[in-house]
Amino acid sequence: MSGQWALRRLPFVVMPAVALTDLLAGPSLGFLPLLTLGPSFASVTGSVRRTAIAGMVALVLAVLLGAYNGVLSTWQHDLSLATIVSVTGASMLAGHLRLRRERELADVRLVAETAQRVLLRPVPRKAADLRVALSYTSAAAGARIGGDLYEVVTTPYGVRLLIGDVQGKGLDAVETAAWVLGAFREAAYDEADLSSVGERLESSLARQLGGETFVTAIVAEVRNGCITLLNHGHPPPYLISADGTAAALEPPAEGLPLGLGALHPERPKPSQADFREGDRILFFTDGVIEARDAAGDFYPLPERIGLLLTGDPQTALNALGADLVRHTGGPLHDDAAMLLLHRHTG
Repeated sequence: MSGQWALRRLPFVVMPAVALTDLLAGPSLGFLPLLTLGPSFASVTGSVRRTAIAGMVALVLAVLLGAYNGVLSTWQHDLSLATIVSVTGASMLAGHLRLRRERELADVRLVAETAQRVLLRPVPRKAADLRVALSYTSAAAGARIGGDLYEVVTTPYGVRLLIGDVQGKGLDAVETAAWVLGAFREAAYDEADLSSVGERLESSLARQLGGETFVTAIVAEVRNGCITLLNHGHPPPYLISADGTAAALEPPAEGLPLGLGALHPERPKPSQADFREGDRILFFTDGVIEARDAAGDFYPLPERIGLLLTGDPQTALNALGADLVRHTGGPLHDDAAMLLLHRHTG
């Protein structure tokens, strides 16, 4: 914000500075062409009208200084005036094109954000004996919208969930997320086996996208005090036990992301872990662990897991999300989604 404030005032700071320098130097040195810095800087952040005003101020200053120095009728002064007029016109055109491009980008981003909000419907706060908390931090306004996706459904086979991240950004990523979510919402109810759910997702992507896009994802099922995970190349979740210990639930073998199944015939294998009363599990996208601070250091998620140990799950997850933003010192450059499951049978 302070940088924008300085840029907007820079044209009307630099022109008086040039005028003062010209007055002090006298007519022997020609500083008048430097007045073109005013409309040039104005076109960077200002409107076309603001750029035109800066050009008019530059012309008035040039005429006054020319009269003061006694060079008003010389060819050098006429050339300076012509230079100011030419640069002002070019700056106005550049400013017009910049504003039109900004409006187009804003429209595209609005469409993508609207589509993403429709796709990422609110998750249930309770599912069977689970309490569910969600944190979704959008990227900075200047960044392209990401393809994070998540879903939690209660099925005859237990509570099933999906969290993933589409390769790429923008509307293409949102479209891919739509295919994955649609396939999961059907398969989660239809397939008794979690591996079959993964196969349905893989088949849907292969059919719709032709293997050109991939999605890192985790498909999970909570049932009978146990959680089953099917990891398709996604960062592993953290199991936070009721006694305060935390551990990453690493898959037994590296699995390819969804959409790349044609590259290897072997599919990811499910893994299981106990999920007892009072335990919590944190799922997240790579926007969390890839967030950097001013020094370029990644967010140390394992060190901050302690923020999730106690209290209401949503409150705890909000605290972790706020800590993530504090680490970066400002808006994130990639979307960051987190799901926290808390097993509570009471």
